[in-house]
Amino acid sequence: MGCLKLIALDEEDLAILSAHLQDAVVTVGEMAYLPRERRFALLANRFDWEAAVKAEAEGRNITGPNGKNPCVRRRAGMHIERVLGARLRGIDLADKTAVLNLLALNFTATDAPSGKLTFLFSGGGEVELSVECMEIGFEDLGPAWDAKGTPCHDAAE
Repeated sequence: MGCLKLIALDEEDLAILSAHLQDAVVTVGEMAYLPRERRFALLANRFDWEAAVKAEAEGRNITGPNGKNPCVRRRAGMHIERVLGARLRGIDLADKTAVLNLLALNFTATDAPSGKLTFLFSGGGEVELSVECMEIGFEDLGPAWDAKGTPCHDAAE
């Protein structure tokens, strides 16, 4: 798969971006809110779900026994513009090496086009951004590498 470069300007775009970022891992130290620039930025190691789906469709085992995993991760950068404020829940900013697993991105309009953009992490962590409007840029930053495994989402019983 080639490198992705996406923008999100509305909720439909955000749904696509969220799908590509599901199961991305982010360290606390690689997230930054820049109030003077009204920007939030982060770096992530995203799981390439597109490559995994393609491998599965071709009949290749995506669980990757014996180091033959066709699944990959990619380094990616994201910036959100027109950010008016940021709040955290369940994340310790002092622990810069803490690893967060991104589950989804959500947007809730407050006074359209403004609203709350929320990063939902496993374990209950959240980053909530108050934005003037949705303006997100996302780009893969380099080559892919073999993933250690395929993320698994067990159904709740």
